[in-house]
Amino acid sequence: MLQRVVIQNYKSIAFCDVPLGPLNFLVGLNGSGKSNFVDALPFCRDALRKGFEQALTDREASLASLSHIPWRRERGFGMRFELVLADGRSAHYSFSLFEQTPRGFAVRREECVIASSDGGAPISFSVDSGQAQTSFGGPQVLSDGQLYLIHAAGAQEVRPVYDALANMEFYDPDPRPMKIVLDSSGRPGMLDTNGGNAASVLSRIEAEDQWAKVRIEEYMRRILPGLTGIEMGKFRSHKLLNFVQSVGGTLKHDFEANSMSDGTLRALAILIALFQRNEGSDTPGMVAIEEPETGIHPAAAGIPLDSLIERSNFGQILVTSHSADLLDSKDLPSDAILSVEMSAGGTRIGKLDAAGRSILKKRLFTAGELLRMDNLHPEPAHAEHVNDPSHVFDKA
Repeated sequence: MLQRVVIQNYKSIAFCDVPLGPLNFLVGLNGSGKSNFVDALPFCRDALRKGFEQALTDREASLASLSHIPWRRERGFGMRFELVLADGRSAHYSFSLFEQTPRGFAVRREECVIASSDGGAPISFSVDSGQAQTSFGGPQVLSDGQLYLIHAAGAQEVRPVYDALANMEFYDPDPRPMKIVLDSSGRPGMLDTNGGNAASVLSRIEAEDQWAKVRIEEYMRRILPGLTGIEMGKFRSHKLLNFVQSVGGTLKHDFEANSMSDGTLRALAILIALFQRNEGSDTPGMVAIEEPETGIHPAAAGIPLDSLIERSNFGQILVTSHSADLLDSKDLPSDAILSVEMSAGGTRIGKLDAAGRSILKKRLFTAGELLRMDNLHPEPAHAEHVNDPSHVFDKA
């Protein structure tokens, strides 16, 4: 689980130092920077999976366009992740990226430290401008356009850090590809970001984890009255979703995905994202979802929240939202709320300030009511944190 994320100079974020728990709600007005924080995490994931050049290409971006208004002469950004691994050991990983010709970027510094399981010396590596020092062997010289963690993951001691960061999953479901009747994606690993291969993933869930399929259908019945089940049909090698609904209490009728509302399909994709597993393995280390309330009637806003709370017992959940209806629920833990606001041209993110925590603790207002009054604010930033280079970044 990610315990803490430090980001400097990325998009609208000049600096943030954000503690994370099992369930995390990034709450703020439109344009406050919620999505920019979330995008920093898959940027790291994509850089590990595909390399920096492909991560930039996928975003149709350059290092300069991803950098915040520079607070120093050269453009670039850095990230630091503090983790608790599956066996309970602590670890941290960081990198900083800066502008350099001819490729347009270079890794200035990279570091990983993993606590020993027996109290001995930690497992570690550090890289400065392509020169590596490690506690476990491995190549000493590397192109400064690559992350060393990709190569170090071949070492059994380092692999858990790579897996934790490379196996994060991020979702903003789009009903349009889900309405394509035939899903030809075959036997997938995980749900696509837009949910387009939902039929194939749900088919695998049904085969490998019947309990998860039952829970998905139970939640969907609360959203879609009359639903009796969701079936996966087949046409040759293609799969398709069938929503089975009762008519008049006895007669049943099948509706294909292209007959369903956008909100229904989006809700299904979110539930699949939450209940899926890596093939034959564990749940993803983190599942992040953009605005799970979109397309759902306000009276049913508590339904996605219930599923998010349930799944946070099995894996880490990160959600962006500006829905007061979703936040009206008294089941939402106040310590799960991370307030996001735009201030002085930059994004601020943090736990609720003392006033907000006190109001929620005394149940004077719900978090949704505070949001309607624009009274959800993060804790004040401490100047010494911004100026402390020990977080992750060198001070050029």
